[in-house]
Amino acid sequence: MALRKKLCESSNFNGKLMYTFSRYFSSNKMDLRKLKPMIQKRIQDRAKDYPVPGMIPVAQEVLNSRRLIMQGVSTLLKVLPVMACKFCPEVYIGEKGHLIQTCCGFKHRDKNRVHEWITGGLNDVLAPVEAFHLKHMFKDVIKHHQRFDFERVPAVVELCWQAGANDENRYSNWNPESDCFSVDGAESLPSDELLMIASGTLRAWEILRNGVEKLLTVYPAKVCNHCSEVHIGPSGHKARLSWQGTHFWRKANVDDLMPPKIVWRRRLQDPHVLLNEGRGFYGHAPAVVELCTQAGAVAPLKYHCLMKLQGVATLRNQSLYHPKDQM
Repeated sequence: MALRKKLCESSNFNGKLMYTFSRYFSSNKMDLRKLKPMIQKRIQDRAKDYPVPGMIPVAQEVLNSRRLIMQGVSTLLKVLPVMACKFCPEVYIGEKGHLIQTCCGFKHRDKNRVHEWITGGLNDVLAPVEAFHLKHMFKDVIKHHQRFDFERVPAVVELCWQAGANDENRYSNWNPESDCFSVDGAESLPSDELLMIASGTLRAWEILRNGVEKLLTVYPAKVCNHCSEVHIGPSGHKARLSWQGTHFWRKANVDDLMPPKIVWRRRLQDPHVLLNEGRGFYGHAPAVVELCTQAGAVAPLKYHCLMKLQGVATLRNQSLYHPKDQM
């Protein structure tokens, strides 16, 4: 009898508990239905806070700096040679490519191969990153079937437009060649004028990256974790452009919108052609920085550690790589 009484009390308690939970969840469901219009209205009202007035000068400065970089790099490319690998994104600033075996092959089918070099161009130094152009930042999410209804523009330009920067191309079709013109007769320019162009380009590069970093603290931007697709806005789109189909979005940073494109660099103490055996001694630099420094500009201090300016020469350390030959 005592056991039967305990079982009855336990069943009554469980029944009351389930009834309480059912009432709780049903009431919350009704509350969410009431809150949904309020949430939607709040999202729509949020657009009224943008663009932020204090960030408009920053966006305009970033847009102007990008134009200076495009023009400066286009001019320097007529004087300084740039080599690009035929099968991978590797770039080298110099007359001949290096012999460092870092080529991954076509579609990453191989690894640790010697690069096959061809003449590079502007897109090899400044990697293009595009995004969908939205007239309003808080526009509805772009569906896959709507992907051709939106224009594709550079991600940095889209960020500046959403931040309130004025540009003649904002309300017309984007012309990718509008900022790519170079100085006429660049091949015959004296060294001091080339130095001035390189210094201005390098200064614009730093202004652009610092400005984009400031804008990203105010304006949301997303990048796919599986590919390099970038979306400027509070949420990503649903256009299936990734190799895995659906994008997996995360918060974007400066390197996602403006890739630095790190390249190997040859120092005065290095051999004329960089060898694979000395890859542990050679320095690196962003492609724009390396291009400007070869034209005479002085690199900022923050790049000196990466560039290994005071590093030892490879030929003095051959014993580290071929100890048997020294015996």
